Amino acid sequence: MRHPSKLGFEQIFEAHLQTLALTLRPATLRGYRSIARCFLRYLHEAFPQLQRPGQLSRDPHLLGWFRWLSQHDPPLHNDTRHLYLRSFRRLLEDLAANGHPVQPDLIRREDFPPPDHYLPRPLPLEDDQLLQQELRRTDDLLSNALLLTRATGIRIGECIDLRPDCVRQLGPDHWILHVPLGKLHSERLVPADPEVQRMVTRILQLRALAAAVTLPHSEEWLLPRNGSHHPLYPTLKEALAAAAKRAGCSSHVTPHRLRHTYASEMLRLGISLPALMRLLGHKDIRMTLRYVEVTQQDVQHEFHRARQSAAQLHRVPILPTSKDILSADLPGIHHALAATRHLLEMYRRSLTDEKIRRKLQRLDHRLLAVADQLDHVTIAKK
Repeated sequence: MRHPSKLGFEQIFEAHLQTLALTLRPATLRGYRSIARCFLRYLHEAFPQLQRPGQLSRDPHLLGWFRWLSQHDPPLHNDTRHLYLRSFRRLLEDLAANGHPVQPDLIRREDFPPPDHYLPRPLPLEDDQLLQQELRRTDDLLSNALLLTRATGIRIGECIDLRPDCVRQLGPDHWILHVPLGKLHSERLVPADPEVQRMVTRILQLRALAAAVTLPHSEEWLLPRNGSHHPLYPTLKEALAAAAKRAGCSSHVTPHRLRHTYASEMLRLGISLPALMRLLGHKDIRMTLRYVEVTQQDVQHEFHRARQSAAQLHRVPILPTSKDILSADLPGIHHALAATRHLLEMYRRSLTDEKIRRKLQRLDHRLLAVADQLDHVTIAKK
């Protein structure tokens, strides 16, 4: 066996990728292999004399590659370039850990392009309602599967991988949808209301009637398929686009927008962000925040609801009347002043005219000065 330092770039990267194949998913491995080939293609064009990782330096080799990626035609998205750098840095760190003389700090934090920030893309309310009505009207296997993704917020790939017994009972009137291992290598349980149970039951009925159920191994899945689940994704995507066109939706509809729509709807219904994160199967709350849309109308609603709740937490003191004050003494006057100042402040906060608010605040300062003078009188009497 040749010593690692005697191997060329292609052999070194390929040997390491074969090691990664033992633990990574095929799609993830394909991504690493594509990025490694991208770097090697650049290196062969710009620095054909380089043969081993130990010869790599930050400048000009890595910085040259960064510039080469920036000049790609068509231009690469920032997120794509970020993925390239992060993945290739991982490959270099692995090679160094396996004994290859790779220089440290070849890729630094400042090399990463700023991430693209996209607004969440839930469907407009009218399009969402029109689409669901059309899917219910169609009532075939694919339309019910799409309705299920909209009603539960699961990924389209997770829907494809559901088992026939995915709806399970945890207790009296407590049903859940079991979502299998998915994108983030985790499974989860999503609450299943009667509507979700009806959708799954309808899919099972249509599945039993479909000729496609005779496909090999399809009995293992809720949606019939022939081997891999990949061919089902474009089929569902096309069915969704056709339903959106028939429904007259004005916006572009994709399977993942159903997930965004579900997340925004749950937030408006009052679910907390941590609970929504669990429902969506996220591991980071920042990812959940990218899925939800908080409109100005939502902000106004939440603000007024919070103000109403705050007002109910504080009891407004009742001003003493002549019947309440048995004698006109200093403690009684102090109490009346404090109650008056409190009512004045509550009234001031309810106003929107800033000029009047400032006048009332000056009046409150005068009442405070009167209370201070009464304190002096009380001390003098002692």
